[in-house]
Amino acid sequence: MMFVYVGIWPESKVFNDQGLGPVPKRWRGKCESGEQFNAKIHCNKKLIGAKYYLKGMLDLIGGKFNRTVINDFKSNRDTVGHGTHTATIAGGSFIPNVSFYGLASGTVRGGAPRARIASYKVCWNTMLDGGCTTADISKAFDDAIHDGVDVLSVSLGAAVPEDSEVVDLMYIAGFHAVAKGIPVVAAAGNDGPGAQTVVNGAPWFLTVAATTLDRSFPTNITLGNKQTLLVESLFTGPEISTGLAFLDSKSDKNVDVKGKIVLVFKQITPIIGKGVAGYIFARELDNPVSPCGAFPCISVDYKLGTAILQYIRSTRSPTVRISVATTLNGLPATTKVPAFSSRGPYSVSPAILKPDLAAPGVSILAAVSPLDPEQHDGFGILSGTSMATPVVSGIIALLKSLHPNWSPAAIRSALVTTAWRTSPSGDPIFAEGSNTKLADPFDYGGGLVNPEKAAKPGLVYDMGIEDYFNYMCSAGYNDSSISRVLGKKTKCQTPQPSILDINLPSITIPNLENEVTLTRTVTNVGPIKSVYKAVIEPPLGITLTVNPTTLVFNSAAKRTLTFSVKAKTSHKVNTGYFFGSLTWTDGVHNVTIPVSVKTTIIMIESMY
Repeated sequence: MMFVYVGIWPESKVFNDQGLGPVPKRWRGKCESGEQFNAKIHCNKKLIGAKYYLKGMLDLIGGKFNRTVINDFKSNRDTVGHGTHTATIAGGSFIPNVSFYGLASGTVRGGAPRARIASYKVCWNTMLDGGCTTADISKAFDDAIHDGVDVLSVSLGAAVPEDSEVVDLMYIAGFHAVAKGIPVVAAAGNDGPGAQTVVNGAPWFLTVAATTLDRSFPTNITLGNKQTLLVESLFTGPEISTGLAFLDSKSDKNVDVKGKIVLVFKQITPIIGKGVAGYIFARELDNPVSPCGAFPCISVDYKLGTAILQYIRSTRSPTVRISVATTLNGLPATTKVPAFSSRGPYSVSPAILKPDLAAPGVSILAAVSPLDPEQHDGFGILSGTSMATPVVSGIIALLKSLHPNWSPAAIRSALVTTAWRTSPSGDPIFAEGSNTKLADPFDYGGGLVNPEKAAKPGLVYDMGIEDYFNYMCSAGYNDSSISRVLGKKTKCQTPQPSILDINLPSITIPNLENEVTLTRTVTNVGPIKSVYKAVIEPPLGITLTVNPTTLVFNSAAKRTLTFSVKAKTSHKVNTGYFFGSLTWTDGVHNVTIPVSVKTTIIMIESMY
């Protein structure tokens, strides 16, 4: 199995090839030497491919590799650690006794630790926004397909609609991969928690949101009045006990902050270089904790920030003690979709549910570039949907080894229909934002990825080239655009197919006026003789009628069956989305798809 990433640090222990046999003969890729990257030395039976793409970037900046613009190695070597980190998560080898200054200690490994890794560096550490070009991305996709990768893991994305050129390019390149049977796993984006922020939403992508782990890093803030506040941080110590000060936009610039912990609300830029001992940031907790090593930089919400401020104002000489963070596994931590994880509905095609599912992507320990100032022994803790994406990529590698004939759509269906809609402990999954709420399909798609169940899903919602073609026609792509994606001249049929009939493992109806009927087809990948019955959890105010209510599979020849779903609203006014589910069960397998419906009696475009 092979993966695709954006640059790596080849000396990292996670790329050791201990126990691996010869590189598969079907592999057509290669390693390219470059600045501080020797293909003969740095590639092995684990890291079997390493290429880099500069032409598009050089064309953009004037044709020369300018160090003042590109602060990077002119090779596949990773400067910032992002590629090394994501590669570790997907396919890194077993490395015992790893931690981040004692936090999150244990054995590091990828989801598919015996997988081979190929790295395709298309993004650069530049002064430019993004650091990637469409030409370089396109060439890397083409090479990866030609080289023979089994899974494409893409921890990058472009905003919709302002970066439409990059979006269109990734759609085309991703489609070509899926058409060759290569699953494309892509990040949902880090622009949440607002609605319609999800990216990489083409139906041939498997789009991944992020969740927390059942692990936290509690830290005690003890005020001078003996009040102790329990927060979370990556402060690795040593413990600090010192004075406490507060700065805001009206504070006297001569406030003594030297040697003190300074409370700062989000509107204030921290003071650098005045001997500050550390910071407590009171703000909306829209991002996970960040590493600061031995320098305290603790984030708290406004409630705790206000409590600290009240203490400061109530005493002449406020003090504070900040303890070293510890690692807590399991309860009471609950699974959450972090605020940064981008949310649906998908603005380009609201009838296509995105993200597809979620995976752990918060405070993930993995290998990084040792150039990263926030690393420890070559490992660091990072967060993002970039980290959640390779979690799913590694799982897909294992699924492909179990089911080599499954299409990318079948694999996606197996993951979506078996996902947890609660945490593994059975507690609800929450979604962070301006207010924490129960998570819904626009936060996590089908739910939290469940690898063991996905291996035996029972039924799958499969899709092929014709289904994707019908999607493009129903979504309003013109014939020339579709021909460009398909790589051949084609024309949509009249009347156009309904986008609601695209055979996704989800049902999303963005504008239900009265009632509508749609169809889905399922393929039996379980026991030949199986009987499935429908179980419906309708969205509020929506009646769902499934026909037939029983699916009977009784021969090897009859593996696929089609059913219809009629959705009817009882609402008399425009509503937001309400959520439910449709499950096919045979008593062993529960094949569940999310249902999202919004009633629209009169279409009114927002003026705001």
